[in-house]
Amino acid sequence: MRHDYLPSDIPIRQATSYEAFVSRRTFVASAAAAIGMIAGPGACAQQERSSTFKTDENQDKLIPPFERPDVFPTKRSESFSLPDDIDQTITPRMIAASHNNYYEFLYGKGGNVWPRTKDFVVDPWSIQITGECNKPTTLDLDAIFKFEHEERLYHFRCVERWAMNIPWSGFPLRKLLEQVEPNSNAKFVRFVTANLPEQMPGMRSRPDNPWPYSEAMRIDEAMNDLAMVVTGAYGEPLLKQHGAPVRIIVPWKYGYKSPKSIVKIQLLKEQPETFWAKLNPPEYGFLSNVNPNIPHPRWSQSRSYWVDRQGEWFATPIFNGYSKYVADLYPDEPKTKQKPLVAGQIAR
Repeated sequence: MRHDYLPSDIPIRQATSYEAFVSRRTFVASAAAAIGMIAGPGACAQQERSSTFKTDENQDKLIPPFERPDVFPTKRSESFSLPDDIDQTITPRMIAASHNNYYEFLYGKGGNVWPRTKDFVVDPWSIQITGECNKPTTLDLDAIFKFEHEERLYHFRCVERWAMNIPWSGFPLRKLLEQVEPNSNAKFVRFVTANLPEQMPGMRSRPDNPWPYSEAMRIDEAMNDLAMVVTGAYGEPLLKQHGAPVRIIVPWKYGYKSPKSIVKIQLLKEQPETFWAKLNPPEYGFLSNVNPNIPHPRWSQSRSYWVDRQGEWFATPIFNGYSKYVADLYPDEPKTKQKPLVAGQIAR
């Protein structure tokens, strides 16, 4: 499986105005020829290119699975801006919709996930929150959308070195957890994604994997204001290929730490296993903070490149540029160059 492949047929990225990306028809008309890639939570993905898209396919690709006009578009938050040392350009929406890492649908590589999601039902939906809390609950979409939403423009970094800037809509994960009142035993938060192999062809192709996909973090990380419950992107509800109807975003960590289509949140005493850490411990750790000083066993993490801008590399900032929000959580985060891990070792 090839991980460091840099595609050569990606168009130059152009800035997109707020008015353009909140209007689906306007944006599709202006971006119908755009192609490219995005990653979701996935790791170990190969990248797949496509030179053309049909116009009607583009239009369908950008249609959310349901409408919530009472929620979207959401107001852009001024409190959370892109890191100052990061290019401020928004990744075009068509590029974000055209290449995704979503192993439940397309196992073993990134690519055009959208056609494989046609049987995926995202409404109705519910999220069960249980474990070490005083008020366990189950929330349907109506309850989720009652939380006060806002839009945040976040810098996103994949473990495979590519990066993007995406306007996500949602609310702080902290707000959701506070509603169930975690008790003093709650040390970790585990996220479990949909387990629907009849709707997810990637799961059927690899039944031996430890499905359902799961990720986790410490509760102090989950309570950080940057951690976000995401229900939309580009001013509209999430597309299926982005993790509809609800996903998590933790922008200071590698992309696979932001699980899609979540159905369960568990508050736990002990650190749980996670999907990729179980499959490949030397490459995918529990913390998985973006850190240029910690190399992947097969490549350096010191540089990043824009997913839609060929050959334009830039220095990877520690914590993906969000040090002022999260550095205090990790007093022992390595700040000098480390040696690559080998078989038998466990990633940080």
